[in-house]
Amino acid sequence: MPDDYGDLTRELTDLPNNVCGILHGHRDAGPVASRFERLGWRVGSSSWHGYEVGTTWCEVELELAEGPDVLLNGVVDPSRFDDLATVLTRCGAGTYRLELYDEDGGLLREMRV
Repeated sequence: MPDDYGDLTRELTDLPNNVCGILHGHRDAGPVASRFERLGWRVGSSSWHGYEVGTTWCEVELELAEGPDVLLNGVVDPSRFDDLATVLTRCGAGTYRLELYDEDGGLLREMRV
C-alpha cells in the first residue's frame, strides 16, 4: 500500500476530527512517531511529549496518555480508515483501538486489534 506523501488534502482540512484511538503499551509517543516517519509520513513535535504525523489522507496527533498508552486523534479520509489500521500494524503498534466518526460525531466504525 503506497502512501501519498505531502500535506493533508484541502477537502480533509475542512473536516472536524473524525478518528481517535489508543495504542496500548507505549510509554512514549516518540518511537511511534519515528516509525511513521520511516514509512514516509510527515512528523513534527506538537507539544513536550506529543507529535503530529500526517500524509495526504490522514493527519493525527500522538500524545502520551495516563499509564502506558499513546492517544491518537485527528482526521482520516473515511475511505482510508482500514489503511490507517494497516499503517499502525506496519508501525508495530501492537494492540490498539480505533474509532471513526461522522461529521456529526456519530460513531461509524470501531476496530480493536
